[in-house]
Amino acid sequence: MLMRSLILVAGLSCTTAFSHAADADAAPKWEAGTAWQPIDPPQPTSTGSKIEVLEVFSYACPHCAHFQPYAEALKAKLPKNAEFVLMPADFQPRWVAFARGFYVARDLGLLDRTHQALFDAIYRDHRPLNSLDDIAGFYAGFGADKESFVSTMQSFVIDGRIAKIREMEGKYGVDQTPTLIVNGKYRVIANPDKGIGFDQMVEIALYLVKQESAAKKH
Repeated sequence: MLMRSLILVAGLSCTTAFSHAADADAAPKWEAGTAWQPIDPPQPTSTGSKIEVLEVFSYACPHCAHFQPYAEALKAKLPKNAEFVLMPADFQPRWVAFARGFYVARDLGLLDRTHQALFDAIYRDHRPLNSLDDIAGFYAGFGADKESFVSTMQSFVIDGRIAKIREMEGKYGVDQTPTLIVNGKYRVIANPDKGIGFDQMVEIALYLVKQESAAKKH
């Protein structure tokens, strides 16, 4: 997680994020080592022929809640040959609980309705969601069977996905959230010391998508 000072850097309006994202062509020439870190070796993606833009996040991370409007701006500006993907992080036990809930909700087709709603429940409504039972109760409000949801969160299938998270965090070099991974090759994070806030993360990701698109044409 980031330091509180990040909020000062990233705390521009959501409108600003949209305007920056809309004008990716006017972005400065971002450089490796400053704007992003290369991932070596590059990792496989889950989006087939499309360029993958993956956000590593947690519902337990307040900075990820702040990043949500920027993530939506990024998704809206991705070209047709790119796809936005979510991967929950597991840095702390509570994060693991939310990651388990995320995967069950995804399998049930609930994420479109619950993703923003869960952030709102935690940070706007201050709803206490700490245990698997609490989290299942939240999703029950969107039609899930609570008992079945809790059971599935503790299944071998979900255990395997949690293990995969830990593997990919290591391969991506992820140690904070939110983090963007572009096409398995580039890691983008907010860095107040380098003037990179959430709006710049959107710009950089779009720049890298454009770079990857150009490379595919050659």
